[in-house]
Amino acid sequence: MSGARHSLWLGSALLIAAVGVLLLGAGVGSTGFDSVLNARHDPVAWQILWDIRLPRTLGAWVAGGLLGLAGAVAQGLFRNPLADPYLLGSASGAALGVALALALFGATPFATQWAVRLGLTGAAFTGAVAGVVLTLALAKGVQHTLRLLLAGVIVGVVLGAARDLVTIASPDTLQAMQGFMLGSTGFVGWAACGVMAATGLAALLVAASLGRVLDGLALGEATAISLGLPLVAVRAVLVAVLALATGAAVAQTGLIAFVGLASPHLVRSIVKTTHGRLIVLSALMGGLLLMAADVLARWIIAPQELPVGVLTAVLGGSYLLWLMHRRRRPGGGL
Repeated sequence: MSGARHSLWLGSALLIAAVGVLLLGAGVGSTGFDSVLNARHDPVAWQILWDIRLPRTLGAWVAGGLLGLAGAVAQGLFRNPLADPYLLGSASGAALGVALALALFGATPFATQWAVRLGLTGAAFTGAVAGVVLTLALAKGVQHTLRLLLAGVIVGVVLGAARDLVTIASPDTLQAMQGFMLGSTGFVGWAACGVMAATGLAALLVAASLGRVLDGLALGEATAISLGLPLVAVRAVLVAVLALATGAAVAQTGLIAFVGLASPHLVRSIVKTTHGRLIVLSALMGGLLLMAADVLARWIIAPQELPVGVLTAVLGGSYLLWLMHRRRRPGGGL
């Protein structure tokens, strides 16, 4: 009961903090809080607030939630605290899909804007799912966790090399490709928020319902089998959830580093709970992390902005290094 109460308090705190950051994000931009103050009387200020800042900030929260959810699923599925949402080749597949789309559409400013709005989202999602499917084919299904893990690493390397070859063949796409690799929420609108929210809700319900199976799997595959858990079917469903959640987030925001990896670690450092609650809390933590990073990226060098993926990599990497250093101390554990 204590764990459930602590989880409820943490979830409530994360939601309250998310509302606060959302309100803060509505006032951060090149025009500052003037757009918020004048929104009721100035159509331009209202458009900036409603069509740009709010969907972007909310979209960052939803995308971060998808990555946090996927990170918790990946770490539970592979029983590895270093597993992240991109482990099964989804990131490399998405990057290859974007590179191919840019090479086909061209990389002029007009073509790039058109591709971003109409083509790159579908190309990134298709590439992410194709990368996971290729991993499953190479691993011959989901029966063996280690084989699936190694297949994901191999597919990631091969698809990354293919992306580099496409970029070399079409050097004009390099700048646009760099924007995708660094991550950005600048093109997220209300439609994208709706798609990610629907995907996230479905993935969250499925993954949380399988939390008890992940609890059993944490005891070891032999123990899980002895308990009568359908590991093959559950792995297949969890891999599908992982691919869907990651693909939806990557398609809208590009490659955002460390959010999916760090979110479950942050939750576990605050509260000890079951996988069902961990998945929900990791989604809330991931949403808060990415939304806060997005607001910070817009504010640090305003009116310009930093790529949000760079900021999450610096902050997330620093946190994980600190965590490793703390755990290496006497009595700190492993």
